[in-house]
Amino acid sequence: MYNIVMNEFSLTTTNTDGYDTESVIGDFALAIDPMDETGPNPNAVLVADYASCFLPAVRMGAQQHGYDDLGEMAIDATATVDDHDDLQSISFTLKVEAAVEDPDELVALGEELCHVHAALREGLAADVTVEDEAF
Repeated sequence: MYNIVMNEFSLTTTNTDGYDTESVIGDFALAIDPMDETGPNPNAVLVADYASCFLPAVRMGAQQHGYDDLGEMAIDATATVDDHDDLQSISFTLKVEAAVEDPDELVALGEELCHVHAALREGLAADVTVEDEAF
């Protein structure tokens, strides 16, 4: 469980040396490494996070709009980065076991309900405060 206070949550990310980090989120630890040696890189984690939010958002939206069971679903995600490893594009191929009359409606439902989709907008950035001599 996260440390949740009202509509907020917190986690702790640490780095003892090198470039790899560990983020502790409730009872879970996630290793992230920009060098792809001890864990996935931050861009890959962001794309996986987006896909992991979008997929259940599609299912939830479909259920709310009267779709029959969509069966098994998967997302194949592709992302491109520039020469500085900054994300330039993300694309999803949404695979659905059931026949779907209006695939664009599923996309719209995912976009409407996926919190990560909503967060990926220009202007959203961390408000950073530095505490020196913290250790």
